[in-house]
Amino acid sequence: MADTMHPAATQHLPSFITAPGETDVLMVVMAAILLLSVLGFGILFLRLHTLPERMAHKGHKIQFEIVAVLGLIALFTHMHIFWVIGLLLALIDIPDFGNALRRIAGSTEKMAGMKPGEGADLGDTSDIEQAHDAATARSSQVGSRPGDGSAAPKPVPARRKELGHA
Repeated sequence: MADTMHPAATQHLPSFITAPGETDVLMVVMAAILLLSVLGFGILFLRLHTLPERMAHKGHKIQFEIVAVLGLIALFTHMHIFWVIGLLLALIDIPDFGNALRRIAGSTEKMAGMKPGEGADLGDTSDIEQAHDAATARSSQVGSRPGDGSAAPKPVPARRKELGHA
């Protein structure tokens, strides 16, 4: 076959019309633009979707986990209220109650005659028994006179080590 033009065609064809058997450059360029657009939109959507998690990452661990779960629920159910709740929770600064509780525990240990932080490891009961013996000796010196026949205080049962969740 001859590569001749149809007699009704004009001599100057637009650049997007290709000759038979050649590569359609416009289609290849548009396919690349479409692929990059879909990929870019998906990345933008996922970055926007993980915004509450990234905001809560600098907060407390439990707050981060709750916000992450709300984000996953919103992603899989397509209910945007979970995303909004996660965003609001990420914006709220939850106060740190752990520091105050550690101070209370330290004061209680100090009142019990232990060094602060000593009661945190309850795996070895010999420390508890030693602390109990020291407290018993102090109370017997303070509350009774030698040789008056007063009964020794009841021993405190040893506590087992409690496993905490991190």
